[in-house]
Amino acid sequence: MNLSFYIARRYLISKKSHNLINVISLISVIGQAVGTAALIIVLSVFNGFEDVIISLYNTFDPDFEITAVKGKTFHENTFPKQDILIIEGVKAVAGVVEEDALFKYGDKQYIARIKGVSENYPAVSKLDSVIVDGSLVLQEGNANFAVVGAGVAWFLGINLNDYKSLLNIYVPKRGRASSFDFNNAFNSEVIHPAGVFSVQQEFDEKYVIIPLRFARQLLDYKDEITSEEVFLKPGTDAGVVQSKIEKILGQQFVVKNRFQQNEALFKILKSEKLIIFLILVFILVLASFNIIGSLSILIVEKLKDIAILKSMGAGRGLIRKIFTAEGMLISLLGSVSGLLIGLVVLLLQQHYGLVGLGGNEGDFIISAYPVKMYFADFVKVFFTVLFIGFLATWYPVRYLTRKYEDISLKQ
Repeated sequence: MNLSFYIARRYLISKKSHNLINVISLISVIGQAVGTAALIIVLSVFNGFEDVIISLYNTFDPDFEITAVKGKTFHENTFPKQDILIIEGVKAVAGVVEEDALFKYGDKQYIARIKGVSENYPAVSKLDSVIVDGSLVLQEGNANFAVVGAGVAWFLGINLNDYKSLLNIYVPKRGRASSFDFNNAFNSEVIHPAGVFSVQQEFDEKYVIIPLRFARQLLDYKDEITSEEVFLKPGTDAGVVQSKIEKILGQQFVVKNRFQQNEALFKILKSEKLIIFLILVFILVLASFNIIGSLSILIVEKLKDIAILKSMGAGRGLIRKIFTAEGMLISLLGSVSGLLIGLVVLLLQQHYGLVGLGGNEGDFIISAYPVKMYFADFVKVFFTVLFIGFLATWYPVRYLTRKYEDISLKQ
């Protein structure tokens, strides 16, 4: 066993002449453990919230969204859909038309966005999993139906059981229609709302899903679409598929994956996680001052030991290694025990939901704080705590051993 480590271990576990040193050492370990546990718990809970948010967006967003580089629309007939469908891992491609519109239901009005989707969209998307009222029916024979976001439904006061009330949709006419005559300036159609979906507030208050054929009729489109949405089979490597699609489409189209479709959201989530991590690290730095106090008192108490070691030929380097190892042992004990405490708390929260979100049942999509543990976070926290412990040990040991070296020799 390394001599400096052996002596440091004896100093840590042996009883001191002054009980205060044992108390301060214990406080140092507890402080490191609490800070470490708090760091891994907060990071894991934040990962849980991030996972919930991403899953909500992924319910509505496709794996890839393809739009034209120039212009708002492009012709579906000239789009190489079949070339994309034969790519390994591609499940389906759905044409989409989006446009802002004015909605009127009874005496209420609301501005939102229509999303006209192709016939295969309900089967390949995850929209059916978020229907909270009615059903996911967009067309039956020649009949067209709308699926409305929960926010839009609330603003308009939509009643799915009132079959006599229809949803009126108004969109500006193409070309140079007169803005002074409402009838000439807007195209309008009526449609029966068949269902209500609830994903996330941003989507719930923004979208009304309608059949693609109805959207084209409303907008005076022939075969135009505003985007193609690509859905992948489970387990497919999205990066590989995106590269293949971009190679097929060339420079005329933009292919966005889920991260790129919500780039601002993902950047905010990563920034928030980094800020939280830095704040908790700062708290750990403050907690590490206990190590400085513990080492300072220990060095003063062991002045005679230092003198004996010096007389036996020990150099300044060995003395410093002993007390540096002492500080690192405190950090190691604190970090390992903190990670174990954090792991137990996270497992209990994950399986039993001990800490709830509050509010009434059904107010949130989850009832308790979500937890998502990553091995990389545990490794990162472990080495971060050890690094802080090293910084809290290295300089004080160098300073104090130099200061008290002459005193120990005189004794």
